[in-house]
Amino acid sequence: MFQLLTDSACDLPYQTLQTAGVDFVSMHVDVDGVDHIDDLGETFKLDQLYAQIGQGVMPTTAQVNVGQFVDFFTPYVEANTPILYLGFSSGLSGTFSSAEQAKQIILEDHPDATIRLVDSLAAANGEGLMVLDAIDQQQAGRSLDEIADWLEANRLRYRQWFTVDDLNYLYHGGRVSRTSATLGTLLNIKPVMDVDTEGHLRVVKKARSRQRSLHALADETIAAIAHDPSHRVLIATADAPDAAAVVQDRIHAQFPDTPITIGHIGAAIASHTGLGCVAVFSLDEKARD
Repeated sequence: MFQLLTDSACDLPYQTLQTAGVDFVSMHVDVDGVDHIDDLGETFKLDQLYAQIGQGVMPTTAQVNVGQFVDFFTPYVEANTPILYLGFSSGLSGTFSSAEQAKQIILEDHPDATIRLVDSLAAANGEGLMVLDAIDQQQAGRSLDEIADWLEANRLRYRQWFTVDDLNYLYHGGRVSRTSATLGTLLNIKPVMDVDTEGHLRVVKKARSRQRSLHALADETIAAIAHDPSHRVLIATADAPDAAAVVQDRIHAQFPDTPITIGHIGAAIASHTGLGCVAVFSLDEKARD
């Protein structure tokens, strides 16, 4: 038996991970000078964060550091429990690098420990979708190495499409320039983004209205799941349920039986997207390029 681990950037509900027996390590979010632990809504409530963001607060985030990972991994290692950690994209955060450093520190004292780290090259529910698939495989009896190997071989098949309603948050997060944010706002341009092969966020196209950007998310997802519409699709939003419903309805118009879950963009990710972000996550037949 082995322990499946992840981090709060997966944006899955706390109860989902608890029920599946998956442990997670938390990102930190600073809101008006107050440090909060992103515990997937268990105590740090997303509705309160969304309300503060709506009032103009721009939170900042901190990656999980090496010490946190040492503390996170050590109890399992000392109990001789093999661990598989599926982590936040190394292209978006230094968190995965912290996990790698922590592994080396632990192996100095516990050279026989089994610690397998998988870089999801994904963000938010892109990582979360991979966690759910890993849970399914673990419950089906696959071994730690079988699951880790599968995740590494298939991680680029996970498609992640995003759009935001306020470009200023992307500007403050260093994702777009001040000029792009200002012009985009004036012209009502909404970026349609995905994640590249190295786990970086990139702008793929620019839609001239909110509705067109939402349709683009749905259409890209429809193309991705055409080979297998039965696989779960996750939609996540930062306080924009009506917009998420537009995307869901457009996908269901093409594939009415596709299981779709609408959830929340978590504290760490929402701090960089602002309110109104909508994201869709699915599994494609081919790898993204």
